[in-house]
Amino acid sequence: MQYIGLFGNPNTGKTSLFNSLTGSYEYVGNWSGVTVEKKVGVLRNEQGSLIDLPGVYSLHPLSKDEQVATQFLLTESFSSILNIVDASRLERNLHLTIELLEFGKSMMIGLNMIDVANARGHQIHIGKLGDLLGVSITPVIARKGIGCEQLLNEIPAASKQNRFLIHYGTVVEKAVHEIASMLPDQLPGTKRWYALQCLLGNETVYREVERFIDYAKLHNIVEEATKQVTSESHSRTMKQHIHQIRASYIETLLVQVVTVTPSKTISATERIDRIATHNVLGIPIFLLIMFLLFKVTFDWVGTPISNVLDDFFSGPLSQVVTFLLDRMEANTFIRDLVTNGIIAGVGGVLVFVPQIFILFFFISLLEDSGYMARVATVMDRLMEKVGLNGKAFIPMIIGLGCNVPGIMAARTVEQPKERLITILLTPLMSCSARLSVYSLFVAAFFAKQQALIVLSLYVLGIGCALLLAKFFSKVLLRDEVSFFLIELPPYRVPQWKTLLRSTWDKGKGFVRKAGTFIFGGSVFIWLLSYAGPDGLQIDMEHSYLAHIGGLLAPLFIPLGFGTWQAGAALLTGFLAKEVVVSTMTIMFKTPNIDQLHASMQQIFTPLSAYSFLVFILLYVPCLATVAVIQKETSSKKWTMFSIGYALVLAYGVSFIVHTVGLLLGFQ
Repeated sequence: MQYIGLFGNPNTGKTSLFNSLTGSYEYVGNWSGVTVEKKVGVLRNEQGSLIDLPGVYSLHPLSKDEQVATQFLLTESFSSILNIVDASRLERNLHLTIELLEFGKSMMIGLNMIDVANARGHQIHIGKLGDLLGVSITPVIARKGIGCEQLLNEIPAASKQNRFLIHYGTVVEKAVHEIASMLPDQLPGTKRWYALQCLLGNETVYREVERFIDYAKLHNIVEEATKQVTSESHSRTMKQHIHQIRASYIETLLVQVVTVTPSKTISATERIDRIATHNVLGIPIFLLIMFLLFKVTFDWVGTPISNVLDDFFSGPLSQVVTFLLDRMEANTFIRDLVTNGIIAGVGGVLVFVPQIFILFFFISLLEDSGYMARVATVMDRLMEKVGLNGKAFIPMIIGLGCNVPGIMAARTVEQPKERLITILLTPLMSCSARLSVYSLFVAAFFAKQQALIVLSLYVLGIGCALLLAKFFSKVLLRDEVSFFLIELPPYRVPQWKTLLRSTWDKGKGFVRKAGTFIFGGSVFIWLLSYAGPDGLQIDMEHSYLAHIGGLLAPLFIPLGFGTWQAGAALLTGFLAKEVVVSTMTIMFKTPNIDQLHASMQQIFTPLSAYSFLVFILLYVPCLATVAVIQKETSSKKWTMFSIGYALVLAYGVSFIVHTVGLLLGFQ
């Protein structure tokens, strides 16, 4: 079976094309950096496998995800390249195309967003463009599947292209010849490509070439050529020299193949962006959208559905299970385990699934429409003031769904220290696991202000992250220069199929965790509540769970929730934040959510409840997040630091919230 590498700039519709050609589904977000690892899918005609690689602007890697694409060319076995090109941004996209052509592998181009190009008055002569580049080009509209069938049929027939050659001047060509003459014939790409990448300073390729050429010889050739180019061009670097020649080639090419009809009207995207990306209005608009999102999730739609689900768990399901246990003549231990442990623990979490899926649906809507890219742009101005850039905000946005993929998305951040700070701060983003805890508490203590309370927690997490970013950047980023580059795609009407798939992709992990991790956690917590130093089936106040929570309780007295129940819930919450809800339902042994709320009101006041939620927001990341921090940083020191600073931050902010609340007269 042949393998085809799918290359393209970020946000060119690459992953959408991958889904269309393979019939499989991968996460599609309308910003750069969604694909951070290569993904493989079998073509629908079963003529090969397509490998979806991270979106890159060039083969000179700056970030970890870009290294995936370059390493693929150097080390993986594949038969051809499918380069997806955005027809509406042809000039910029062709820079990557030139590098791929110079690599010398069989290649074809999928010219995507041809409809957007036409709407902008750009008429592309596709046949002539293909002839000049020496490759087959198929126009497609990947989001709608238009042209994908033709492209699918042409992929297996992709043949070895004619040798692509741009003359870079006497100095560069002489250096290319010298390097190429010392390279072996058995290389994945052309010797010329390897030589050019060395001259460009591509460290990944440079290290590969050092296997065949003595470092001193290679270094001398590159240095001598660079000095001559700089001298002749009066300070232009080698990279600038090669880029300028490629840009001139592309400019000449486009004159021949693109007819532009100037448009006198301002596009809808430009009109919307005048408001959405406004210097002053941009952030308030984002906050307003988030408030409305939470209003729908909690007040208007989500809570009524959750109440119906709660009635099902506490009513028909419990009755059926009890009936079956009676027929089986199960003993008291099994009855209590199933009803008070499994159904109460897992069911207590599952009742919030509707709210979580509704939230994910609207987040997917914002992503697919193109708005989330604007959020990163708007936030760049604020992020710059704290020492980062807007691209660092993208993993944080992803972290609103789950901190684990958010931390993994930090691979798109180019600078190592900035990437580290992004990894450390992403756990402060309020993930879906915390949302189940919020849902439980706001319904019990803030029934009329649910959306506002939840929004305040999300904003607090972002605010703490920005303040710490300022501090960390002063300590860690003293000599590191930050830069920001992100695509601003046109606004699009999201497709229902994509929205529903994206929503399910985000939410299925929560459901899967409820059936596995939370199931096991609920059983364990119930056993701790069922047993104690004095034996089994004892009063909850004398259980092991109460003893463990009691050891921690005095620490939280200054925060307003110094009870063993709060201590026990926070301890189990380290495993997964949803387990806090399971712990509450098991501890209070209530048949439905209304009675659970009443029991919680016996040990929490509205102020202490909010202080507790603040602590849940900021304290140690869950076990899965800690594991991925260790993986991404490859450092036990930074992993332990992420746990330690989060504990200190959570305690400090919760203390301030509770103290200020008391001073203002809240009880």
